[in-house]
Amino acid sequence: MTQTLFIGGLVFNGSDAPIDGQGVLVEDGRVAKLAPAGEFAGFSGDTVDTAGGTLMPGIIDCHVHLCLGGEGDPGTAADKLMPGQMTMRALDRAQSSLAGGITALRDCGGKDYLEFAVRDACNDGRQMGPTIRASGRVICMTGGHGSRSGRVADGIDDVIKAVREQIHAGSDLVKIMATGGVMTPGVNPEDAHYSAEEMAAGIHEAQRFHRRTASHAQGSEGILNAVRGGISSIEHGIFLTDKCIEEMLERGTYLVPTVAALHNIVSNRNNGIPAYVMEKAERIAESHRKSIQMFYAAGGKIAMGTDAGTPFNLHGENALELEFMVDVGIKPLDSLRFSTRNGADLADLPDQGRIAEGAAADFIVTEGNPAEDIAMAARKENHRMVVKRGLPVGAPTIGMSGHNFRRMAAF
Repeated sequence: MTQTLFIGGLVFNGSDAPIDGQGVLVEDGRVAKLAPAGEFAGFSGDTVDTAGGTLMPGIIDCHVHLCLGGEGDPGTAADKLMPGQMTMRALDRAQSSLAGGITALRDCGGKDYLEFAVRDACNDGRQMGPTIRASGRVICMTGGHGSRSGRVADGIDDVIKAVREQIHAGSDLVKIMATGGVMTPGVNPEDAHYSAEEMAAGIHEAQRFHRRTASHAQGSEGILNAVRGGISSIEHGIFLTDKCIEEMLERGTYLVPTVAALHNIVSNRNNGIPAYVMEKAERIAESHRKSIQMFYAAGGKIAMGTDAGTPFNLHGENALELEFMVDVGIKPLDSLRFSTRNGADLADLPDQGRIAEGAAADFIVTEGNPAEDIAMAARKENHRMVVKRGLPVGAPTIGMSGHNFRRMAAF
């Protein structure tokens, strides 16, 4: 039995404000005990000294694209890769995310199911990486957002068939495109794509087979179509109205705001981003900010997601989303909750996103108190250590004593 005690600093359990005077004992990759520090007096095993810092759950990113690399025009860059190259780069990106504090993620749209090999290798421990949930191909209408690599389906029967194909391929969740988007030429984010009936049919079919659902939904009509159909989460939510928010609250629908996506596009003008992308991003950025603020003020359920892989939105820098959320007006403690507890709930990872007895030992040890200064969690230079399944990720072994720990691959 391998035991490690994390003790000396603050503990953020995923829900409550960080507290002092607690120790966390890990046995064989899981939390065996969370208790006042005095209960560990005399412990002689391996110890991580967290004094001056905070032990918190690893961050969960509920929206990434492992098959995209964050280039100015990532779709075109991806089209130039052979399948083997794509798969290896997807693995690199997953491992970079883990090294940056992302211990679990949802891939919300890949290419030809290549990301499934990465998911399976990371989840069963053959490769070091975050826990991965993957949607497979996004389901979209003819000419719609995502049609470059998604499963094009038109009409209720074809949408149902497309959902079944994703489930047969091994998807963990199903993603359906409710509206236009920024990264596809010739479509508008404001426009609803699938009809309410098509959306409802696809969502219902996924639910029949016990899959969560996510919808790229930016315009208000498309958002309502998805929410009324029973969607688990609205991704982006650019043009939320009072009616959208009211119905999301009634149904407990999550918002995954992906602040990083537009932030990184707008901040990188003239860096190879297509002109049509820049035009749409700049047009909708303020509406996005206001929508997030309205939903947050109403008490809606939010889970952290970045859309990593979109222009200059780099895998491994995902944790910056916590800081971007705070910049929009979300309190630091809520940003932490949305990135741990809520992310685990949405991604259907009941043993992650929290520090409690029996939970997975997926942690970050940060400098300082991230509930007071979110940069301690958001910026990886303030991470003393990332821990996955009870083992330190990469080279840092700050505070380790009495044992030469087997290190995960340095990313």
